[in-house]
Amino acid sequence: MQQTMVIIKPDAINRCLVGEVVKRFEQKGLQIKAMKMQALQPYALKEHYAHHKDKGFYGELIKYMSSIPSILMVLEGKDAISVVRKMVGSTQGREAAPGTIRGDYSVSNQSNIIHASENEKVAKAEIARLFKDEEIHDYKKMDFDWIYSRDEKYIEKAKR
Repeated sequence: MQQTMVIIKPDAINRCLVGEVVKRFEQKGLQIKAMKMQALQPYALKEHYAHHKDKGFYGELIKYMSSIPSILMVLEGKDAISVVRKMVGSTQGREAAPGTIRGDYSVSNQSNIIHASENEKVAKAEIARLFKDEEIHDYKKMDFDWIYSRDEKYIEKAKR
């Protein structure tokens, strides 16, 4: 199984959308391995958004993301990164497809509800940056046998 990092951003918290966002991931069958509310500090955000440092919106992004706490989550599932990215939708809320989280709840580029890791390398770095090992929980999800077929579970075990 693959893990990915999700940040429910300040605009989603202020708009009381946290439950709706978490509900979508749970209903899809993704397992929450870790979740916490945290005020993200500018130094951590500067590292997190280093790839945007030369862009005009960078300073405003850091200010916005550190304005109030965010919800940080580690989600796990088969192909979790691509599954979550599809569920999240296009970065630009106005362009995101209806049915995606951003398509249903956002019309902004910055205040776009949610962040999701773009690939496995980034996911591992983000999880390591924002969570301690002891904050990530390994437990048997009771509905696991109803989410994946026998073959999908067998293939996953064979990779280990």
